[in-house]
Amino acid sequence: MSKFFAGDSESESESSVSDEEEQEQKPTIAKPAFMVSDEEEDEDEGKREVKSAKVKRHDELKSIVKQLKNQQKIHDISKVLASFEELARIYEKAKKVIEREGHAPMFYVRGIAELMDYIEGRWEDREWRSTMNKINSKSLHTLRQKLRKYTRDFEDDIRYVKENPTADTDSEPEMDEPEAPAPSGAEIFRKDSFPREEPEQKSESDESDSEKSEGDDFWSSSGSSESDDDEGKDQDGDIKQIFMKKSTDAQPKEPGVVKEKISKKPRDKQKLKKDASAPDGDWVVKPGQLPEKGALFPKDTEITVAACVKKLNEILAVRGKKGTNRREQIALIGELREIVRKHKLGPCLEAKILFSLISAVFDYNQKVSSSMMPEIWEKCTSTMDEILTLLEENPSILASENIPEDSENFEDSENYRVRGCILTIFEKMDDEYTKILQTSDAHATEYVDRLKDEGRICQILEHLQRFLESRTATPSQELCRIYLKRIEHTYYKYDYASVRRQSNPNLDEPVVAGADETRRLIDDLCKFIYTHDKTDRIRARALLCHVYHHALHDRWFEARDLMLMSHMQDTIQHADIPLQILYNRTMVQLGFCAFRNGYIKDAHQALNDVQSANKSKELLAQGMQMRNMEKTAEQEKTEKQRLMPYHMHINLELLECIYLVSAMLIEIPYLVSHEFDTRRRMISKQFHYQMKMSDRQALLGPPENMREHVVAASKAMKTGDWKACVKFLINEKMNQKVWHLLPQADRVREMLISKIKEESLRTYMFAFSPVYDSVSLPTLAEMFALDETCVHSIISKMILNEELMASLDEPSSCVVMHRTEPSKLQSLALQLSEKIINITELNEKIAEFKTNRGSQNTYQRQQGQGYQSWVI
Repeated sequence: MSKFFAGDSESESESSVSDEEEQEQKPTIAKPAFMVSDEEEDEDEGKREVKSAKVKRHDELKSIVKQLKNQQKIHDISKVLASFEELARIYEKAKKVIEREGHAPMFYVRGIAELMDYIEGRWEDREWRSTMNKINSKSLHTLRQKLRKYTRDFEDDIRYVKENPTADTDSEPEMDEPEAPAPSGAEIFRKDSFPREEPEQKSESDESDSEKSEGDDFWSSSGSSESDDDEGKDQDGDIKQIFMKKSTDAQPKEPGVVKEKISKKPRDKQKLKKDASAPDGDWVVKPGQLPEKGALFPKDTEITVAACVKKLNEILAVRGKKGTNRREQIALIGELREIVRKHKLGPCLEAKILFSLISAVFDYNQKVSSSMMPEIWEKCTSTMDEILTLLEENPSILASENIPEDSENFEDSENYRVRGCILTIFEKMDDEYTKILQTSDAHATEYVDRLKDEGRICQILEHLQRFLESRTATPSQELCRIYLKRIEHTYYKYDYASVRRQSNPNLDEPVVAGADETRRLIDDLCKFIYTHDKTDRIRARALLCHVYHHALHDRWFEARDLMLMSHMQDTIQHADIPLQILYNRTMVQLGFCAFRNGYIKDAHQALNDVQSANKSKELLAQGMQMRNMEKTAEQEKTEKQRLMPYHMHINLELLECIYLVSAMLIEIPYLVSHEFDTRRRMISKQFHYQMKMSDRQALLGPPENMREHVVAASKAMKTGDWKACVKFLINEKMNQKVWHLLPQADRVREMLISKIKEESLRTYMFAFSPVYDSVSLPTLAEMFALDETCVHSIISKMILNEELMASLDEPSSCVVMHRTEPSKLQSLALQLSEKIINITELNEKIAEFKTNRGSQNTYQRQQGQGYQSWVI
């Protein structure tokens, strides 16, 4: 070959190498399907993965279930809610594929069950819920309700998963390998049955044997596949001996002996206790169980009063310390009480132990804001009953908080003395009950279950009242305290028996037996407090509760007179906040009472302070205003502790409706009579605001909510159309929202209709009196469906108050107009002239000011020119 060709070949080889390097650096570009050869297609088939629709759906569900578990770990409830909604949406999309299997995938059911357990656990943790922000709290409520509704279709599957927690979660059907690609692209699937049979229980020895056999099979198969010669087999045997699982027990196993499984419990739930029977005094891990009865004292120890008191002090010495097991402490005190009763060491020592026991029960909750658990609350009430019964059966026991511990006497049966106050304990228990109601969900059955304990609280309260009244040495101040508690548990409850007797005085005696019992009870208790109380706070609370009870039962004059005589409205701004809350509640109930009895002005005046500030929920302690973000966390926590329980709430929509209706009946006649008066005063700011908002709307449809109904009725009353006004205020929708909430609703509706007729008559006379020369009284009575005497009375009052310039002509039964008032055109002209006069006076003042300032500037300029010329 010539050098020419050799050089060519070298250059070609170099160029080919450079081309290959460039091709390696260039990105690969996918070829279209028609350009791919058969060989390349065969190479790609090894990398390509074919997935059926079912497997795709399962993968999507598994990814979201995994995402849910991660979000649960960080307690992001809002994201958990979003992921749950996405999971439900994808499951609904995959429903056709899942229906072919006949059941839901096991991993999906397990994920839903774990999510449900997680949400219920978070819901029961009240301390954690109190630290949640608004978004997570709302998401938790929504997710809990959705989960309850969603899991109804999976109840059997969830029950199976919970009964078989060790069931295989990956037992879902897998896809089959396609035998040959069908021309239509269809794929073949096989269905596996859902494992409904319970797995067989295997002992640990069987499991280890099976593991060993599986290991032997694995290594033997691998070794036999490598070589068939003798050397290979020997090497394989050596490898098996090296890698085989070795038993940790050096001693041979005894027949019939089975190992116990080690319980994997958290370390903090186990306790290290020294076992005396163990060799060399070794420490043995034992579960944290309470000692058996009698184990508080060593054997052959004499059980005496001094020994029991010493042991009680030892138990109480760790009270409040960090790491103290409060539940165990309560159990130890209860065991000590059983020992005292067994050895008959006296009722006084038992009373001392019971006082310590209920104090330990109160200390069970670490946080002040958290409430008692149901079992702890049950323990508290039962212990309170036992203390009362013990003190009542042993009148020689003197229990007082003024007795020092050094002077306690547990042995002298005639002079038992023990430190402790049963009244203070009951007040603490009552506060805990209020806290339980505050932290319970008011719209769930949990609140109803807790509210059933109100009867038991009242029984204990009556028992305590009888006990204190039977003791002659009871101070009057303690009686005032227990009477106040009795009043606070009674004043807000409606006495239906008394109302039935008032409405039907001819009822039989057994039906109305005890009808006025609550009234007499509250009267007697309040009178005792008015006489013997030495602190103004108890007297003030008793008085407000007394007024509240009178107003609740429509005793308007008694409630009004008692409130006015107390002069509470003058000093309430200096009182503590709980007393101010009770005052606001009492004034609202007083306004309701005035409205039900037809005293519209008094009702408006009583409700004005609470409703005009637009903070009625906060003033009545029925919620917190979320828009006020200036409060610190400590202030919000304190306000939450002051909130009233839900069953004592006052309906805020009823409050607003009564206030607006009262304002309408007062404001509309005044607005019409002073239509052209530029100096008219505003009676109700909130009512004017609602009217202005309605006037700003371009399109007015039929009224929907309560406010729109009141505004529409007000506009109808402006024209004197009382029928339309009644139609807007009294209809089926308003009855359900407002009027049916009032006792004796029919009587209230009749009163309201008569008031609307009277005020519509007054409004009509104010609006259209300039049009008439005279008006017939019978015609007015027929127009407004009133008696002629009632019309005569209303017109006479208007004439006497100089609201209407007219006179009554008795022979003709007519109202003769004097026409001394200016007409509408004259009133507008007078307003225009007054405005022109004001503008003229203002212009004159401005011109005079400018003139004086101009002359002063001219004088200054002249003085300056003279000075300059003199200097020149």
